Amino acid sequence: MKALLKSIGRPIAFTAIGGLVALGAAHSLGWTGKTVIIEDTNQSVSQVNWAADRPLPSAPTDFVAAAERTVEAVVHVKTTAERVQNYYNPFNDLFFGRPSTPQKFEVEGSGSGVILTEDGYIVTNNHVIKGAKTIVVTTSNNDEYEAELIGTDPTTDIALLKIAGNALTKVDVANSDEVRLGQWVLAVGNPFNLTSTVTAGIISAKGRDINIIDEQSAIESFLQTDAAVNPGNSGGALVNTAGELVGINTAISSRSGSFEGYSFAVPANLMLKVVNDLKVYGRVQRAFIGINYNEVTAALSEELNLEINKGVYVANVIPGGAADDAGILKGDVIINVNGKAITTGADLTEALGQHRPGEKLAVVVNRSGKNKPFEVLLKNKLGTTEMLTKEEEILRSFGADLEDLSSTDKRRLGLRYGIRVSEVLGGRFENAGIPKDFIIVKLNNVYVENVESFERLVRQFSPGDGVLIQGFEPNGKANYYAFEW
Repeated sequence: MKALLKSIGRPIAFTAIGGLVALGAAHSLGWTGKTVIIEDTNQSVSQVNWAADRPLPSAPTDFVAAAERTVEAVVHVKTTAERVQNYYNPFNDLFFGRPSTPQKFEVEGSGSGVILTEDGYIVTNNHVIKGAKTIVVTTSNNDEYEAELIGTDPTTDIALLKIAGNALTKVDVANSDEVRLGQWVLAVGNPFNLTSTVTAGIISAKGRDINIIDEQSAIESFLQTDAAVNPGNSGGALVNTAGELVGINTAISSRSGSFEGYSFAVPANLMLKVVNDLKVYGRVQRAFIGINYNEVTAALSEELNLEINKGVYVANVIPGGAADDAGILKGDVIINVNGKAITTGADLTEALGQHRPGEKLAVVVNRSGKNKPFEVLLKNKLGTTEMLTKEEEILRSFGADLEDLSSTDKRRLGLRYGIRVSEVLGGRFENAGIPKDFIIVKLNNVYVENVESFERLVRQFSPGDGVLIQGFEPNGKANYYAFEW
């Protein structure tokens, strides 16, 4: 099997009397089975500069300027986290009749980050800092800072840090929608704690969904590259030959845990929207189009007698959602959003992920062989166009007005705790069948003294958590309702 060689250097011409000898060989490498792993290891951010549009260099041979410019904007992120482990000691059980005591210990981790602003905002991966007790950032000139965690978004694996620096070297951000297949890129980071390491490769694919982010509503539309990325590169920079950021290195495709050919980066456009949301709102403002979909394949196109064989097939339109309001129908095929071609579900989720509720999208669908344009007003998870904090979203998703019980009510009902559902407005309460005037006594087996205590308990919920509400029907009958948050 011939080896696949990439030459990055100054071309040397050889002449010979008999003619010109051309050097070049290529082949494809393949294997069955693949394990994709994540590497272990008030305003928008106005200081982030979009690079001016200009043609990409067709045959770059010198990466020195881009590398030197980028390494100063890439930092080493070191974390400590506390872990708890039960060490079984049979002597405790046998002689003392008590279980072993859980032991706490600290673990260290490391990764990379990219300086976005001169005053110290830094982007990295969520998995780099997840569960960290302390986060220390070291710049390329060996200055150390303790970092503050501004916010995280597990659905894109992005986190935002802040250090008390000034006049820091920052990176310029390119428009990642303009990245092209075959374009040279550099990966800059700290693999295996080897600081300021630079590797080179090309963009080998776009819009890759590798099913690696284990989160509800995850957005995966990675840039794929063959630049060498290893544990410790997570959160580092993927830049073009002008030294402009096109992505945040996040994952590798590997069966060994180290680089084996391909790595994946979150596109810069998506990252920048997430970072701005975290800074302004403390959480990502997700926009929803209100459909269920399938990717169009040749088989699906034949089965449904579609006129095209690529795009996103609208399998269901959610009543009252953004697509429904705009007039998009079941059976339509979404082929373009804001001028960007949509061929896969990853293309669609990335396009939506760059926008907030209340923003409008120009959507083109193919309906019965004809293209039709629509203007879609995006909505949040609750079906409105508001920007919501996590707490507001959780509370309002229950869809009810609540009120405290008076002392008289409690005496009359023989209760020490409880609140009343004064109105059901839809949402989870309506879906679960909870009626108006239901008395809530317990939430997840915790007594509810007043509305404030109910809201305090609710703020602790995360997607997927079970919710158990216990109390009394208006007729005095005890009852409970269970559903998933």
